[in-house]
Amino acid sequence: MPAIYDFEAKTINDATVPLAGYQGKVLLIVNTASACGFTPQFGGLEELHKAFGDKGLVVLGFPCNQFGAQDPGSNDEIASFCQLNYGVSFPMMGKVNVNGVDADPLFKWLTAEAPGLLGSKAIKWNFTKFLVGKDGAVIRRYAPQDAPKGLARDIEAALNA
Repeated sequence: MPAIYDFEAKTINDATVPLAGYQGKVLLIVNTASACGFTPQFGGLEELHKAFGDKGLVVLGFPCNQFGAQDPGSNDEIASFCQLNYGVSFPMMGKVNVNGVDADPLFKWLTAEAPGLLGSKAIKWNFTKFLVGKDGAVIRRYAPQDAPKGLARDIEAALNA
């Protein structure tokens, strides 16, 4: 059975990052989009990154174009958008699919570990969030409409665990 630390991700600049490098950190993994009604959540995610980054939180954004084609740009365009519009300084990864046969292996694992409503494994929309504890276990899955600031208490608990 794979663990989160068995996976790798590509950064938005196409460098390979082994997730094993995040052992002992709390991760908030989010599938993002640049042209979604939830796109302003980038600001809230950046606030979480600034508030808890020094304490061990790592926010990882994974752009995805599977929902309403709301992130059609290249990785460079997405990176520029996130930086210019929201001052994003947390790690942004390369664009991935989160559902279907071509889903990124990390998201296949996350959705199996933390199914959605009624046991659904599929991600329903952009800005679905997964909180992963310092031990690499998925603590909770959050819906797109769950505002980042509403996750602060759970993040603090995970950091203090």
